[in-house]
Amino acid sequence: MAILAIDAGTTGVTVLVVSEGGQVLSKGYREFPQYFPKPGWVEHEPEEIWQATLTAAKEALAATREKPTAIGITNQRETIALWDKKTLASSRKAIVWQDRRTASLVLELKKAKLENIISTKTGLGLDPYFSSTKFLWLSKNEPEIWAGVLSGDTLIGTIDSYLVSRITGGESHLTDASNASRTQLLDIDSGVWDEELLEIFQVPLAALPTVVPSYGRLAESNPKAFLDLAIPITGIAGDQQAALYGQLAFEPGENKCTYGTGAFILSNTGSKRVTSANGLLSTIAWMEPSGKIVYALEGSVFVAGAAVQWLRDGLEIIESSEDIEALALTVSDSGGIIFVPALTGLGAPHWDPEARGSIFGLTRGSTKAHLSRATLEAIAFQVKDVADAISQDTGTNLKSLHVDGGAASNNLLMQLQSNYLGIPLIRRKILESTGLGAAFLAGMGSGVWSSVEELKSISQIDKTFIPEPFDSQLHTKWKAAVNLSKGWAKETL
Repeated sequence: MAILAIDAGTTGVTVLVVSEGGQVLSKGYREFPQYFPKPGWVEHEPEEIWQATLTAAKEALAATREKPTAIGITNQRETIALWDKKTLASSRKAIVWQDRRTASLVLELKKAKLENIISTKTGLGLDPYFSSTKFLWLSKNEPEIWAGVLSGDTLIGTIDSYLVSRITGGESHLTDASNASRTQLLDIDSGVWDEELLEIFQVPLAALPTVVPSYGRLAESNPKAFLDLAIPITGIAGDQQAALYGQLAFEPGENKCTYGTGAFILSNTGSKRVTSANGLLSTIAWMEPSGKIVYALEGSVFVAGAAVQWLRDGLEIIESSEDIEALALTVSDSGGIIFVPALTGLGAPHWDPEARGSIFGLTRGSTKAHLSRATLEAIAFQVKDVADAISQDTGTNLKSLHVDGGAASNNLLMQLQSNYLGIPLIRRKILESTGLGAAFLAGMGSGVWSSVEELKSISQIDKTFIPEPFDSQLHTKWKAAVNLSKGWAKETL
C-alpha cells in the first residue's frame, strides 16, 4: 500500500508517493507563476495550481510501480480561491497569504474595536495575512464577482478546498479544521464557522466548505477528473500543521521548526488552547475523526533561509546557499558581528513591520566568513526568541526540537540552534516533513497505519544534535541589536 501526498506550496506543487514503511518512493514537482498586479498584491491562477498538481502527480506516479490507495493533501494556508460550483472554473485569481491589499480594512476593524472579539474566537490577531479580510475586500471591491458567491453559484475556500473540488470532479466541498482555523472565520474552541465572524467579514455560510476532521475517509477522487484514480482522500492539513504531524510531535510539549525561506515553529499544546501573551498565534494543529481538537502555538520568523539567499544574490559572497556552511566553518566565531535579518520587518515575537536589516560590530578585520557565520547565528537566535516566548506562554521549557526544511541539512546551523536552546535537536532522514505529514495523516485515515506508535516505529532519525556551552553574552548583544533595528523604516526616528 502507498499514499499519494500532494503538497501545494506557495511557488510550486510537490507530489510524493510514500510507502507503507514511510519511505519516499518517488517525487514530482512543478512550479506555477506568481502574479504581482500592484505593489503589495500577490495572486495565483487556480487553474495553474491545478495543472501543476496534475503534472507533478503524473511525474511521481510514473516513477514508481506502487499504486497509491489513498490521497493526502497539504497546502499553503490563508490563500483564498473562488470557483464555479458546476464548471469548477475560477472567476478570478486567488489572493495569496502574502498579499497586503487589506491593510486599510485591518485598520478600520481595529478602530471599530473588533480585534479582541476576533482574536478571542480565532486565536489570531488582525492582519492581512489571514483569509477573512481578503473575502471582505472582494465583497467591497469586486461586487460583480461577489454576486456569484451570494447567489450560490460560486464556491469559496482555501487551496485545499479548491483541490478537493477538482480531484472529486466537483462532488465535494470541504476543508479540514487546521486550514479552517487560519481563515479567521472559525471559532477554534468549537471547530465550527462562527456566525458573528461571518457577519463581521460579510461571508455567506452557504459558500464555505464543510469543516471535517484532518484524517478519515473524507472524499473520493473522480477518475475522470484525476488521472484515472478512484481512491479516497483521507488526510488534509495546512502545511505547518502537516509538518508538525510529519515530525511525529503528537504529545503536548513536543515542538518542530521548519527552516525554509522563513522559519515556522509550532508547539503542540494538546487539548488545551493556550492564549499567547508574547506575540504567538493559537491555532488548530489537527482534528481527529472523533472530533477531538489538538491545538498548537505558532511563531513565524519571516527571514531565515532568505537571509542566506541575500548573501548569495544580493552580496554575492557565496555561489550557492549550500556554500555558507563551509565558509562559516573557516572561522571560530563571528568576529563580533551581529546581523539582524529584518529584511522584511520582524515577525514573532516582535511583530515590527518597520524594523530593517542591520549589521553591527563591523571592524577592519571583518570578513565574508564572519558575516556568513553571523547569518547562521541570527537564524538560530530568531528561533530562540520564539522558543523563549513559547516557554513563557506555556510555563514549561522546551525539552527538544524536531527540525525539517532545506536549511535543516546545515549541520553548523543545527548545532548552533541546539546550543542556543540548550536542548537536543532531532533531525529525521526525510526533511520533507510537510508532504510526509500529509501522507501520515492520509495513512492514518485509510488504515495503512493503525496508531501513532506505528508511525513512530517506521520513522528514522538521521542525527540528534546535543547542546554545547556558548557565551550567553552573545544573546545579550543580539537582543540589543534587535532593539536598535526596530522602527528603522519610520519617517521620523
